[in-house]
Parts: sequence; C-alpha cells; structure tokens
Amino acid sequence: MSTDSTSVRGIVRQLFSFERDVLVLSLSMFAFSLGFQMTGRYMGRYLDLLGASAFVIGLYGTVGNVIGFAYPYPGGAVSDRIGSRTALTLFGLLSTLGFVVWFAAGSLGFGVGAVFLGLLLVQCWQSFGLGATFAIVKQSVADERLATGFASTETVRRTAFLVGPLLASALIATYGFGLGFRYVVGVAAVVALVGTVAQHRLYDPSGDALGKSFEGIGQLVDDLRGLPPELPPLLLGDTLVRFANGMVYTFFVIVVTQFLEVDVTLPVVGYLSPDALFGVLLAVEMAVALLTMVPVAALTRRVGLKPVVALGFAVYAVFPVLLISAPADPLVVTLLFAVSGLRFAGLPAHKALIVGPAERNEGGRVTGAYYLVRNFVVIPSSALGGLIYGFSPRLAFGAASAVGLLGVVLFLAFGKDFDAAVAA
Repeated sequence: MSTDSTSVRGIVRQLFSFERDVLVLSLSMFAFSLGFQMTGRYMGRYLDLLGASAFVIGLYGTVGNVIGFAYPYPGGAVSDRIGSRTALTLFGLLSTLGFVVWFAAGSLGFGVGAVFLGLLLVQCWQSFGLGATFAIVKQSVADERLATGFASTETVRRTAFLVGPLLASALIATYGFGLGFRYVVGVAAVVALVGTVAQHRLYDPSGDALGKSFEGIGQLVDDLRGLPPELPPLLLGDTLVRFANGMVYTFFVIVVTQFLEVDVTLPVVGYLSPDALFGVLLAVEMAVALLTMVPVAALTRRVGLKPVVALGFAVYAVFPVLLISAPADPLVVTLLFAVSGLRFAGLPAHKALIVGPAERNEGGRVTGAYYLVRNFVVIPSSALGGLIYGFSPRLAFGAASAVGLLGVVLFLAFGKDFDAAVAA
C-alpha cells in the first residue's frame, strides 16, 4: 500500500537494489526485448509479403510455441555446464545471427524458410532466465509484496515493448513496409549485438558454478507431482487462455492492416498507413500496461491476486472477437488496443500466484514445471488458428474468444488465491 512502491522512484529504487549481475541481466532483457518487439509482432505481415499462406503464418506461431517449450530445459543445462556469462554470450550471438537471417530473408531464395530459420535463432537468448528470474524475486521480496516486486522488474522489460513498436512504426512510415521493415530488422540486429557485448563485459562470472549435471526426466516428473495445490486450477485456466491467444496472435497485424485496413492522418505526424499505425497501436497497448501494472499490483494487497489475474485473463479472452468485429475506425481500434493493455496489468499478480505457494528455495523449479506444461499444450494453437483463419477470419477469432472465456470461467470457479498476498 506504500505510495513509493507505485511510483517511478519506487520502481527505480527496487531495480537498483538488485545485485550487479541481476541489473546487467535486466538491461540485457531490455535490449533483446526491444529487438524482438520491433520485429516479432510484424512477422505475420512479413510472411504474407513473402507469399506465405494463412496456414504457414499460423505454423510460424506454432514453431515459436515449440521453441518456448523445448528451449528452456536444455538451455539451463548448457548454462550450468559452461557458466552463465559464456552461455549468455553464446545465445546472444545466436539471437543476433537470427536477426541477420531475417534481414536477408527477402533476398534469399528460400525467403519463408529463412524466416523460420531466423526464429529458431532469435529466440535462443530468451530461453534463459525464466525460472531464475522468478526465483530471484521470490528470494528477494516478502510474500505479501511479490506482485509489486514482479511489477518493478516487468516494467523495465516492458518498456522495450513500448519503444520498439514506435521505432518500427517510424521506419515503416518513412520507407514503406517492404524496405522499412528490413531497416527495422537491421536495427534489431545491431541492438542485439550491443546487448550481447555489454552483458559479456559487465557480467561478473566469479559466482558461476560449472559442471552441474542435469538430473533428467525423473526430476521433472517429481517437480510436476510436487506442484502446490493452488497451481493446477490456475494452470488449467491459464493454458486455455493462452491457447486462445495463440490461435490468433500472429494474425493481429493482418487483421489491422488488411482485414480492417485502418489508417489515420494525425495533425503533426501526418498520414500513417495501416502498417505504420499498427506500431502505434502496440505502443498504446504497452503504455496502458506500464501505467497500470504497478498500481494494480499494489491493489492486490487489498483485494488479493485472483481477481486481478481473472481480469487479465478476461481481457485476453474477449480481445479477439472485439477486434475482428470492430469498425475500420482508428479511434475505435486504438481504444481496443488500449483496453488490451490491461491484460498486462494482471501479469505481475499472475507470476506471484505461480511462485507464491512454492517453498522458499523451490521457486525456479515450480515455475519451470508450470511453464513446461502450459507451453507444451499451447504448441498447436497457432497452426490450428491459421487453418481456421484460412476458411474464415471471423470464425477463427470467435473460436479463440470462446476458448479463452472457458478458461476464465474455470479459473473463477476453481482457482485459489495466495493468502499471503493480501495485507492483514
């Protein structure tokens, strides 16, 4: 309930209270998130420009889901074996190479294939730090302030989600989508390289432990069996909501730029094509998220985590059907993306609800097991959505919202709160 915890000063103070290596990792997360947010939300449009079908565009999202499922466990094993700094540098260089492949995709003979190859590389760096980030916050913040702690670190990373699309929009507005997006990818490659070099030079490897062994599937099974009882209902609702979002996420850009074809002329900026406007819409979405994330996280100390998580889930669920049904009015579409930003307001509470019930030294393992299950189930969502979208965009988006709302209802019916999150 502290006002300082909900202020910019409070966020900065919490960030710089971390140890040096955690701060370096946070800044690296900003750099790589900036690169990926400049490019990732436009990839459906880029694939369409390269001649990909709706199913192939959906398949791109499914490959991303496979990577999200498959990379973290072996990524952690590699980090344990060769040390965090070496591993982070290696994966940063691979991610940078991925952006370079994306840059060249339009010039290569296998343009669509190059996009998929680039995706395999770009997401390498993101395979690190999920469980470790959760565990660090768990160990550093009192249980009743978990949501606020996550909001502080998440705000730093999400700032890149605001800046990246604006940079992309400016380049696309200036040069058009074809050439402008290649410049966007080029800038992302440079940012990723700078982030890789900076983290290598600033990270202190003295605390790295080398030669740890991977305990294998048996340990994973034990972790899944040992999930706190509060997590299965959350996992069920979360999985359905994320499956629904995955069905249509890759097509948001296509709906805005080709289905609605919404554009706008602004007094100072001038004309924004649908492609350029999409970047502004993403920035509006993230601006709302950044403005509401910390205050909403502080509110959880009064109302608990469950209502805030349910709000985020509900926004995820209803956004697809609202977007596909919207008129081609820039003001209406902008308001929709502003409302969509509220789904991120529930993210810190969601993370706190995942890790909160875990034992003090088991936050990373609980988090890893939770996301492994969720990410595995969500794998086919984008390909399924692409298949349906090829027949009817409205059907695909309507079906996505129906699945998402089912997840919301099940979470409201069976989900449990984390009692320590509510102030006495």
